[in-house]
Amino acid sequence: MKFTAVLAMGLSSSLAAASSFKYERLDKDDAMLLVVDHQVGLYSLARDFDPTLFRDSIIAHAGIADVFKLPVVLTSSADTGPNGPLPQEVLDMFPDSPFIQRQGEVNAWDNSAFRDAVIAANKSQIILGGITTDVCTTFLALSLREAGYSVWANIEASGTTSAVVRDAANDQMARAGVNVVSMFAIAMDLMRDWRKTPGAGELIPWLDQHYPVWGYLARSHYAAVNNGTIQPGEGPN
Repeated sequence: MKFTAVLAMGLSSSLAAASSFKYERLDKDDAMLLVVDHQVGLYSLARDFDPTLFRDSIIAHAGIADVFKLPVVLTSSADTGPNGPLPQEVLDMFPDSPFIQRQGEVNAWDNSAFRDAVIAANKSQIILGGITTDVCTTFLALSLREAGYSVWANIEASGTTSAVVRDAANDQMARAGVNVVSMFAIAMDLMRDWRKTPGAGELIPWLDQHYPVWGYLARSHYAAVNNGTIQPGEGPN
């Protein structure tokens, strides 16, 4: 009897916790994107990813804002020294966006010009990625959570010195309520429906450029429809 009562109490607590959960979805009209210290010198510290894949992910991260027309704030740390500049490809995407070149602050939120630029965008949801995951991304993500923002950390656009360090940082952010998610998840959540705009017409070319495992799926379908021949033995038996 006592066991049954305890079990019932446990189930009741679980149901109460489940009913209080609210799934917050990204809203392209209430979201902005931050590029945080994706600098060509700091890039060498990102050793938890294949170097080519990570370089492509940095460009793809910025490209999310380009395809969805999100407000962007760029920031760098001491970019006249060994940290180096932001990639020119990223700078070229957003020539008119605020670009805060910090000269000392490790946490970008400690820089008043950066804070002002984020606040001025007047968005409640923030997507970010940076180098390194455990410092530039995590410190800023936690500060943004404290300031009342909803935060999505693009796990593919942040890099650090090892997988162990990355996992600890991602766990720390998740415990603080940061959504630690993939680039594809961010893009799909912003789009929501292939029939909308931006939708298939805008996202498929973006995926072809930045997410080839999906882009080549679309190419394969296009080729099959336009120039496909069913071979003997293909199809259901």
